Amino acid sequence: MMGATDVLVGFAVMMGMLLIGFPVAVVMVVIGVVGGMILFGPVLMQSMGPVLWGVQNENVLTAIPLFILLGELLLRSGIADRMYGALALWLGRLPGGLLHTNIGCSALFAATSGSSVATAATVGTVALPSLDERGYSSSRSLGSLAAGGTLGILIPPSVNLLVYGSLAGVSIGQLFIAGIVPGILLTLIFMLFIAAQHYWRPDATQEQPVVPRVDRLRALKHLVPPALIFLIVMGSIYTGIATPTESAALAVVTALGFVWWDGKLSFAFLDICFRQTAKTSGMILLIIAAAFTLNVTLALGGVARTMTEWVAGFGLTPVELLFALMVFYLVLGMFMDVLSMQVLTIPIAIPVITALGIDPIWFGIFVVLMSELGMITPPVGMNLYVVHGVRTDRGPFMDVIKGAIPYALIMLAFTVLLIFWQDLVLWLPRTMMG
Repeated sequence: MMGATDVLVGFAVMMGMLLIGFPVAVVMVVIGVVGGMILFGPVLMQSMGPVLWGVQNENVLTAIPLFILLGELLLRSGIADRMYGALALWLGRLPGGLLHTNIGCSALFAATSGSSVATAATVGTVALPSLDERGYSSSRSLGSLAAGGTLGILIPPSVNLLVYGSLAGVSIGQLFIAGIVPGILLTLIFMLFIAAQHYWRPDATQEQPVVPRVDRLRALKHLVPPALIFLIVMGSIYTGIATPTESAALAVVTALGFVWWDGKLSFAFLDICFRQTAKTSGMILLIIAAAFTLNVTLALGGVARTMTEWVAGFGLTPVELLFALMVFYLVLGMFMDVLSMQVLTIPIAIPVITALGIDPIWFGIFVVLMSELGMITPPVGMNLYVVHGVRTDRGPFMDVIKGAIPYALIMLAFTVLLIFWQDLVLWLPRTMMG
């Protein structure tokens, strides 16, 4: 059996290879296969074949390309653009103006796309011209877009919750439902911060034009597609008439119906959507397969039991362990992308947290929140680079970092709140799914 020192050395080697620049899938396969062959010999290969075959035939993972395709359909059909325009009419006159629209649109798009990067890129592309035209501060605009994009992996459906559920062996439906209340609360807290920031130090922005109520009501029709898709996904899972994979398929068919209704459905349109979906899905599923390759070696080495005994030896309470994990994920998020963080840490963390009585459904939301934080912390915060890449004025990258720091602090405080008030996460799945 592998000792705690062996595990830490292996983790250090993996981190070193990642920092050198090796792709995460390559690192996990090298450590899993080479390390496993050295330690266990032919036994490893006998165990690895069935595991890899099982992973590639996992029904739950079929939902990943479907949700990615759903986001592509909404992005490239113009539905996201019209959604932003409709929300701007309703939220643009709040204290903070269009910054509220950034957060609201990000939350609504997140409820259909399942991807943080897609949310940040889509809303950023649509919003930045209007924000620049009305004189909004670059740092505030970019910070709200980067932070709003993080909602893409918390508000269901979420590709990262699908990955967590697959690695941790927990219900995807319960994870999706568990993300609703924290997602809504974090959205509202972001908007409260924008209002407070406006009163504390207002931007010298142009006044949002007054739009007649009849026009605002008419614009609500543009919110119907994302709202209906969200209801189909969550409603079909909650009522039990569809699995997460089947609900994703229903959502894609519904989105195709809206695209056809708008007259955008064509072979060229589908070609670009399918190609981009294939690229993204291939990358994600390759990393997941590599993670399970590593997991075989970890399982044969008894790593879960070793790490559980090692952590238990410190005598930490569940709250103390969670604070230690907060620091760990905070540092890790500065150097690794979300998917890499998840596949490297979840298989080891799950046995440890369950041994201390921490609910794995709650821990899934905790991991996603800490992963969100990694998306807006330099130097590897993906959303920072995405938002900076779509800006029109090509100002300094420091603008994005300055704008995102307050939201990162809010997310840290919100995670602490969830540690001490875990029912915010667990109440809804317990109520809805028994």
